[in-house]
Amino acid sequence: MPVADALVLSHPEQYERLRIACPEAAPTAVLAGDPCFDRMLAARPYRERFRRALGVRPGQRLVLLNSTWNSDSLVGDSEEGGGDVIAALLDRVATEFPVDEYRFAAILHPNVWQGHGPGQIRSWLDRARRGGLALIDPLKGWRQALLAADAVIGDHGSVTYYAAALGTPVLLGAAPLDALDPDAPISAFMREAPQLNPEASLAAQIERLIARHRPLPGPAEFTTSVPGESAERLRRLFYSMMGAPEPARPASLKPLTLPDYEAGTVTVPLRVLSQVRGPGEIAVSRWAGPPPWTSADSGGDGDDDGDGYGEMHVAVHEDTRDVDQLDLADVIFRDGAPDDPRFGSPSIWTAEVLRRYQCCSLAAYVTGPSACVVRMPGEEPLRVVAAPATSTEGVRGVDPAVYASALYAWLATSDHDAGAPDKRLARAVADGLSVRTGARLHHVRIEPLAPPG
Repeated sequence: MPVADALVLSHPEQYERLRIACPEAAPTAVLAGDPCFDRMLAARPYRERFRRALGVRPGQRLVLLNSTWNSDSLVGDSEEGGGDVIAALLDRVATEFPVDEYRFAAILHPNVWQGHGPGQIRSWLDRARRGGLALIDPLKGWRQALLAADAVIGDHGSVTYYAAALGTPVLLGAAPLDALDPDAPISAFMREAPQLNPEASLAAQIERLIARHRPLPGPAEFTTSVPGESAERLRRLFYSMMGAPEPARPASLKPLTLPDYEAGTVTVPLRVLSQVRGPGEIAVSRWAGPPPWTSADSGGDGDDDGDGYGEMHVAVHEDTRDVDQLDLADVIFRDGAPDDPRFGSPSIWTAEVLRRYQCCSLAAYVTGPSACVVRMPGEEPLRVVAAPATSTEGVRGVDPAVYASALYAWLATSDHDAGAPDKRLARAVADGLSVRTGARLHHVRIEPLAPPG
């Protein structure tokens, strides 16, 4: 006799495999859908809110690294480094993806946390987190992160399959077919989905994955055959098993909650590559690791062959753990409320930074999502702010610390057509700057800082 009174299935395909594997249990099968997937379907209208909660800015791409828990997973059973595959991926993220164009997050199965311990997981991922990686709560936040994602690098776990069912591009970093039932839909998905090539450029693979994406029909079809009906079907089953009448009100599932905001502040030293592209226009690319091109003599047009960025400087967040780099930084920045009494004011903080760090040529205090206060040695503080009327993306298009690096690059440029440094600053104040990050162009105003009111 079957031990269970009811076996809840989400698709008739599962019933057929159950009937073949254990005919005695087949009469207990109940088709009741997938409540987890139904909650995600219901929350789809809130995708942009979930992206903002994860600190994803307009134009940024959010890429999730997802791992299940066994030895064949993306994390695997490595005792050092948190898993060979995911450790290698995180090293490549820092060197292949500019921080203002991509946001990365990791979803690790609860058994990974349980097996290694939260302290060990956070230790393994510490450098990546200081480079901007979001570490997603494996119980509360993973569904929202899936809805927010532009692409997923995953394995044979259910989260990866859910991502594909939602229509999100998936790149398989681990696909152990021998660990799966060959007749299960996930096996077919593992055979058909794009596979990560560890020898090829990760950035190019992600770009190609997104550009060429065509959802595979299997995951959406086999995740549930009755989308949106799980609450009603499950309640009917539970009350019938209790022998009690159902409530008159409609059955419903708990909506997905909005996660707490995570800014994604990068505190590792940033290598900033820049190039003056025209009068008052500067292209800026910030990297949390050694960028794919670093020299002025590479020449070219800024494509992914390493061309186009002729000058490099170092920008460091004041809260960095790499404190020795503050003495070498060209730009030092931080973010905070403009009236935070701990820093006095943006004007006071910028003056203190320039006195403390003699190599620093520009200090920047980010006061909000679209503005910062900057100061150069011997100059009065200036306010740098996005010009909202000039961008369809609004004023939240990029981290304002990028504006500070663009201004530094403009003042330090060796382009003789730009004039002397004092004239370049006057020109920037008069006309503003155009700052390019990737394919996006942001226009900013530079103006004297108004005295405290």
